[in-house]
Amino acid sequence: MHLIGAVILATLTAALPGPPNQTTPPGPAPRFVNTLMPQPSHLSTQEGPLTLTPAFAAITDHYRDARVDAAMARSLNRLRTQTGIPFPTSPPAATTSGALVVSVDGPGETIQSVDEDESYSLEVTPSGARLHAATVVGAMRGLETFQQLVQSDATGYFVPAVSIRDTPRFRWRGLMIDCGRHFMPLDVIKRTLDGMVAVKLNVFHWHLSEDQGFRMESRAFPKLTGMGSDGLFYTQEQAREIVAYARERGIRVVPEFDIPGHTSSWFVGYPDLASGPGPFHIEREFGVFDPVMDPTRESTYKFLDTFIAEMAIIFPDHFMHIGGDENNGAEWKANPRIQAFMREHKLQDTAALQNYFNQRLLKLLEKHGKHMVGWDEILTPDLPKDIVVQSWRGFDSLAAGARNGYDSILSAGYYLNLMSTAAAHYMVDPLPQASGLSPEQQVRILGGEACMWTEQTSPQDIDSRIWPRAAAIAERLWSPRDVDNVDDMYRRLDAESLRLEGLGLTHISQEAVSLRQLAMTQEISPLHTLASIIEPVTFDERAQIQHPNQLTPLDQLVDSLPPDPPSRHNFELLIRSYLQDPATRLQEQAELTTRFKAWIAAEPGILHLMAGSANLAQEESLAPQLTVLGTIGLEAVSYISSRLPAPAGWKAEKLAVLGEAAKPRGVVQFTVIKPLRDLVQAVPEAPNE
Repeated sequence: MHLIGAVILATLTAALPGPPNQTTPPGPAPRFVNTLMPQPSHLSTQEGPLTLTPAFAAITDHYRDARVDAAMARSLNRLRTQTGIPFPTSPPAATTSGALVVSVDGPGETIQSVDEDESYSLEVTPSGARLHAATVVGAMRGLETFQQLVQSDATGYFVPAVSIRDTPRFRWRGLMIDCGRHFMPLDVIKRTLDGMVAVKLNVFHWHLSEDQGFRMESRAFPKLTGMGSDGLFYTQEQAREIVAYARERGIRVVPEFDIPGHTSSWFVGYPDLASGPGPFHIEREFGVFDPVMDPTRESTYKFLDTFIAEMAIIFPDHFMHIGGDENNGAEWKANPRIQAFMREHKLQDTAALQNYFNQRLLKLLEKHGKHMVGWDEILTPDLPKDIVVQSWRGFDSLAAGARNGYDSILSAGYYLNLMSTAAAHYMVDPLPQASGLSPEQQVRILGGEACMWTEQTSPQDIDSRIWPRAAAIAERLWSPRDVDNVDDMYRRLDAESLRLEGLGLTHISQEAVSLRQLAMTQEISPLHTLASIIEPVTFDERAQIQHPNQLTPLDQLVDSLPPDPPSRHNFELLIRSYLQDPATRLQEQAELTTRFKAWIAAEPGILHLMAGSANLAQEESLAPQLTVLGTIGLEAVSYISSRLPAPAGWKAEKLAVLGEAAKPRGVVQFTVIKPLRDLVQAVPEAPNE
């Protein structure tokens, strides 16, 4: 450290006070803080709140059925838990004063479809609230909004007076979970569904077969799970339970059985389905493999006919997903009998053969009352127009599907497993302003789906890989296009994250639980300081560094860390606010100084914890790096606050250090490098002599 910097740093460190008192000064309590997520289509505020008292109740005044009753009971139970107010367990017979009146026109569709009416209106006044919806599903969406409106101050809990008219921008708002590569227990699926309904997602895409495991019981073909699942699968009763659980919450369940590729687990028990000779085994590695179904045998279609008939009864949704992606065609090219079939049927290449397979498969789906959904590799002009194309390769294939008359949904940009930020997902729009699509073509963009592929994900950390970032995607799919302020999204996402944790999701608590297990002690404060400003590297970077397979234990430091932790954006905002006017931003200056000191002070404790844990010891280099970053931050603040210039060359030196710190440390990386660069760049520097 340069001498002048050391003097300034020592003076600042000794003189600056601790964090300022955060107590709100006396005065009128704010009556409405908007933390709604997703944002409604139309919202206006009124005067005065609806105060929640033990007399508050939720009642119906028109249509009522078991789903309405269950949704209202869930909502009241959550309010009791949140507020501690003993609301009545059964609604009053007549009075509506101070109550939430839920007025539903009718049940909606017997089997929820992509066209289900989910709109609602909500009026809250000091004397009561009224929720109106055409369908039960619409009422569920409104109840979630009412739940999010609840606020408190020193006097108690209340609901601000508002007027809301709300309807989703897109009809298909999904979340896909891959249960093939790593099996996800039933309780994970259920709490995921609870999170989905909270943010108004309406499609659970259940990926049930992969090279690494077949996860759905078939009584017609018991070897699918008997030999292809490692004993990790869902029984038919459990699948029906999930379908019913989802329907009770207004969520459709679309199963995916990926064919003709990604089918190694099918062939372990039924090798005659395959195009190659085998032998076959459950794959432990991840990637694209050669085994693929034989599309030239009638026995393949007879098998699939029986299988689809069985699954169609368990999964009543109008759609079934057939995958259709990443078939490399190697076995079709290598099989003389299949090549002869292609010549006989004038199929020019393996893409044409897959199109032949898809057309045969489509007839089977239609026979059993299902529409086809597939990844965008299935998109060919020969398929009928009532299929749905799911684009994972980008907006171009999404738009191509719409231009050619196909309904389409977007997943490119919504892959949660890639470890992107909530902001990155938030700015991806299935229908951007400059889409180039005609109004008729735009209608064919049904919406989008967030995707959680599980190569690097276990039941222990899946919540933190999905939430709260999926809530940002949910808003993009529900709210108007012009709801796009990233800073405000993060502000509301923080509030929604806490609400989601209250539902039983573990995306916040999982980090501390995992850190305690890694350190084998409850005293993890220094480790938590480090963990708060690091995150996993990208999916591809981890795959290249570690080459994890299905049997790799996912119990390292990286598996404790959420992608895009709250500290990332909060730290960026803090630096941004401070640099707007350092001379007057004394609170931000004090907070930065406190943070940087905490980073420096954490090093000895981190090293001590790492010395006692083999799983942590490999991350030892992170501790001194944290001290380096804290020291750079303190120096920068000291120069900026004192208005004394740093010596010539100081910026270049520190930026070089930050450049090194920006590189991944194993499979984790620091989240604070960019704002630290901004801080360093703001330091005045003496000219070269």
